[in-house]
Amino acid sequence: MTDMLNELLQTVGDVLGAHGPAVNAAQSYTPTDYSIHFFLQIAVILLVCRVVGWAAKKFLGQPQVVGEMIAGVLLGPSLFGLVFPDLQAALFPKETRNMLYVGAQFGVGLYMFLVGTTLRLDHFQSKAKSAVAVSAAGIAAPFLFAAMITPFLLDVPGLFTDGLGQASATLFMGACIALTAFPMLARIINERGLANTSLGTLSLTAGAFDDAVSWCVLAIVLATFGGGPAIALIAIIGGLGFALFMYFVGRRLLIPLGRAVEASGELSHGLLAVVLMLYAMSAFFMDAVGIHAVFGGFLLGACMPRGLLTEEIKRKIEPLTVVFLLPMFFTYSGLNTQLTTVNSLSLLAIALGILLVSIAAKFGACWLAARLAGEDNRTALGIGALMNARGLMELIIINIGLQKGIIGPTLFAIMVLMAIVTTVMAGPLFEIVYGRKARAAGELGTLGGEASHDEALKVRPA
Repeated sequence: MTDMLNELLQTVGDVLGAHGPAVNAAQSYTPTDYSIHFFLQIAVILLVCRVVGWAAKKFLGQPQVVGEMIAGVLLGPSLFGLVFPDLQAALFPKETRNMLYVGAQFGVGLYMFLVGTTLRLDHFQSKAKSAVAVSAAGIAAPFLFAAMITPFLLDVPGLFTDGLGQASATLFMGACIALTAFPMLARIINERGLANTSLGTLSLTAGAFDDAVSWCVLAIVLATFGGGPAIALIAIIGGLGFALFMYFVGRRLLIPLGRAVEASGELSHGLLAVVLMLYAMSAFFMDAVGIHAVFGGFLLGACMPRGLLTEEIKRKIEPLTVVFLLPMFFTYSGLNTQLTTVNSLSLLAIALGILLVSIAAKFGACWLAARLAGEDNRTALGIGALMNARGLMELIIINIGLQKGIIGPTLFAIMVLMAIVTTVMAGPLFEIVYGRKARAAGELGTLGGEASHDEALKVRPA
């Protein structure tokens, strides 16, 4: 009986190991192994994200999305892997992370497609001057500050890869500081009831432009670091060309789709398949040219005909995207984050310096630009607070830098800390400088968690 019990326990313990005919030779994973891991990973991810998201809202006043971002980091090597390394390695083996990556990209791109359907082009046109000013400041100031601090960072061993030129290092740091965490910004705007306001549209537009420029700059850095000039050229020409095509041609081509939905009174399964196919092709193109899939989804959503079509898209796609797919995005990035490498006072001082510079370059510059463009002080402060969030777009770009050999693990961890702090402070800072007074004046609804999020994604005709 004892032998049988021990064998049973060993078998249960081996459930997450590799199986199949090649297991003894190469410990290879079979399709069944990937399936076993995927379903358990999803269950754990959803549980942790909902619990941490609830705690973030309950005790810290943070939106659900910030809690999910923190949950992703907690599931990685910085906490879960530090306390229970064997269990974490068994639950999230490296061989299965490609599955999470694909799900993460699909989810965040689909979410940005939904956000694009809420974009109010009339608000953008009325605030074009402010949007251009904020975008320009959100790019120029980060690169100026990056040029000031990069020479000092290059002298610290282990931050940048040996042999990296000052110009490439400066461009990379500027791109990192200039990022606005477009998907994170979008969800914060949605959860706080700003999706249909001029402030929300202005911030989204400026954030989208700043992120697109940052990705183009990254393409240039990769080209100078060995990828070849064709990478940068394809990214810039391809991204700009696709945006112009969608704005001037794509919107007209999509009109019959909107009419078909209006005529039938619903988005049928066949038309839903067409919508998802168009999303996949848009995401593919922007990914293929070297920008990012999220911009393809956002541009398609922004060009969708308003009315019943966008209302049906939200009703049928949004719940699964927000609840199921997005947590994979946060977790995948968290699995690549190791905060314990920042382990000395000097490195902590560098981390604090980069944090302060990043806040000054984004919050301060965008606030000043909005004021000079004619916005009142409260609106300008609100824009600065939102633009300062960097979130997991920052994690994506620094992951690329780490994988391509541009930065080392220590600078990677420092930039993760900067991303977390600037994102966590975005919501409370926005409420202090704008949200509370706006809600008291009846300009915004009350913060209501999921309810306010659902309300925020309701589509109103432009």
